Amino acid sequence: MSTTTVDVATPDGTADALLVTPDGDGPHPAVLLYMDAFGVRPRLQQMAERIAAQGYVVLVPNVFHRAGRAPVVDLEDLMKPENRPSMMATLGPLMQALTPERAVADAGAYLDFLAAHPAVADGPVGTTGYCMGGALALRTAAAHPGRVAAAASFHGGNLATEAPDSPHLGAATTTAEVYVAHADADGSAPPEQQERLEAALTDAGVLHRTELYEGTTHGFTMADTAAYSAEAEERHWTELLALCARNL
Repeated sequence: MSTTTVDVATPDGTADALLVTPDGDGPHPAVLLYMDAFGVRPRLQQMAERIAAQGYVVLVPNVFHRAGRAPVVDLEDLMKPENRPSMMATLGPLMQALTPERAVADAGAYLDFLAAHPAVADGPVGTTGYCMGGALALRTAAAHPGRVAAAASFHGGNLATEAPDSPHLGAATTTAEVYVAHADADGSAPPEQQERLEAALTDAGVLHRTELYEGTTHGFTMADTAAYSAEAEERHWTELLALCARNL
């Protein structure tokens, strides 16, 4: 497969991104992979390449591109939980600056880039997101229902808050099949939010499944962090790849 860094034109400037294209004759269906707060890094490249190995073109944008090219912060050893508070103090403002309006505008640019790429087949794409990226994956599906056929969130946070722009409110315009995996010990996804999201998807008639990965913490797919769970990661791969296979 081929892994390169590409530039994507957005309404607010250029977003750098990883692009992974599979071996073999194309064109191929595409998957848009949204990063966690720690950003585009070797771990996300590994994950993108695993998806690409199944025959998908994968785009991993630096959603913090307004702050600079990846990495936008100096990430210390992610395996040390004691380092997380200082890192989040830096990353928090970047996350807040990525408003829903900016996220949706960027999503359109990412989808346009994929649609124009010669290695990408005509037809809808899939989205998957991790931690903060889970909300971005769901927002993209809601904002671009004719272009997204599969959307997944893994240990996503704040998916069904009481805010007027909460991601779960996009269920009404979502036509993609949706899969959501909640971490068991996750303050950003308390039981009341899990229930609210499930109700919104059900009431909107969205084909979906939401699950709780028991015994996990926020970030369980990320092998470069202390939250990693090998068992939960493999379960995530089974569900994600099956979702893509059904819809792309």
